[in-house]
Amino acid sequence: MADQGGSQHGIARTSRVRTEAQKQAELGKIKDYLELESQLRSLVAQDVSSPEVFKLTSRLLRLNPEYYTIWNVRRRSLISSLLSESSPGSSLSKASATSSATATTPSSSAVLSSSSSTATLPSRDPPKTGPNGTTADGAVGEDGAPESRQPQQINTVNESDGLKTVPEDKNSQKNLENLFKSELLFTIPLLLESPKCYWIWSYRLWILRQAIEHLLPSGARLIWEDELKLASKMLIKDKRNFHAWGYRRQVVSQLESIELEGSSMAEAEFAYTTKMVEADLSNFSAWHSRSKLIPRVLSERKADDVTRKDFLEKELNILREALNVGPEDQSLWYYHQFLMLNLVDFVGHSTIAPGLTIEDRVTYVTCEIDFIKDLLEDYDDVKSIYEALLDDTLLLSQLEERKPDSSESSDLAEWLRKLKELDPMRDGRWNDVERDYGLKGEIIAAGKP
Repeated sequence: MADQGGSQHGIARTSRVRTEAQKQAELGKIKDYLELESQLRSLVAQDVSSPEVFKLTSRLLRLNPEYYTIWNVRRRSLISSLLSESSPGSSLSKASATSSATATTPSSSAVLSSSSSTATLPSRDPPKTGPNGTTADGAVGEDGAPESRQPQQINTVNESDGLKTVPEDKNSQKNLENLFKSELLFTIPLLLESPKCYWIWSYRLWILRQAIEHLLPSGARLIWEDELKLASKMLIKDKRNFHAWGYRRQVVSQLESIELEGSSMAEAEFAYTTKMVEADLSNFSAWHSRSKLIPRVLSERKADDVTRKDFLEKELNILREALNVGPEDQSLWYYHQFLMLNLVDFVGHSTIAPGLTIEDRVTYVTCEIDFIKDLLEDYDDVKSIYEALLDDTLLLSQLEERKPDSSESSDLAEWLRKLKELDPMRDGRWNDVERDYGLKGEIIAAGKP
């Protein structure tokens, strides 16, 4: 039976009753899992560079990708076995050839249904620890403390323990490239099953950073470009996956960096947000990314005041059309608020149209209030409409450096009354607004509760 208590992006949760046989089967899986974990811990205590350690991390992470300590063990295993040596002529070439995918390993973006990595690692001397011996990138416990403070954890290493030199030998470069692709390939099935697992995304970023440190810029860039394609594919599967959106922004930032001989991708990413919001108006993450890109896009276009004003009007028109279709969509109202704050709170930071006069700004805000009032005629039970009217009317008085007039106060009191009815959980907030703007008397005068 569908669980009415919650859903994720419109996907209903379900519950099921397990039979006794199913319970016993699950107990057997738990027993096998604990034995696997115990075996891995025992091997790590002896030598993290053992090939068996790397194999066991693959098995354990397929069962439980949320086990962040094991991701750190995998990092240490790679560092001590493969990334600790990368000079031309070293044994790294042979080692990585056996541990990575073949020379024709496909890009990670092209293998969403591919199987997990089966790489194995050669044994080497015990690894050298960092200055403090135990910290790792992103390795924190559930209480937010560094993983080294967590009880009964396997030791971790500093991300900087990897070698910083880049081998010039083409074979070494190719072997390292295949190794990194193999590791990225390993995480794809895990991402498909757990697309919002922080530790998988964190490990992929770590591998990608290793590519920058160990490969020539041209080779590293190809791997990062494949990663951008993967992020796009993940967002096709779930357009509002904020993990994937945040990850995409990190990948784009790196592709723009000097390290990868990059240049600005603001225009391309802005076009991408347009495509995503057109496909799903409720895509809050796409609207958010759009708001972050706008200042860069306008700056790179060297937009003058007229161009900026046209841009603002175009954004407002896009939003009005969207609100006419889905006025109950909170994502649209958040973006609407962003545009309104650009008009009012415009001093001291980048805005869309800083050259607008106060009269221009007043005209824009007034037009938006009139537009929202028109929406109210058809949708008098949508909370966000009343909230936007309340906020924008107060912004207008702020812009004109005055208090709300008698007509506005009457409207504000009525909208507050309706908000208390539609959103009783935030009654305290509405009472504060009432008090701060002296609207209690308006409600009493109107003879309304």
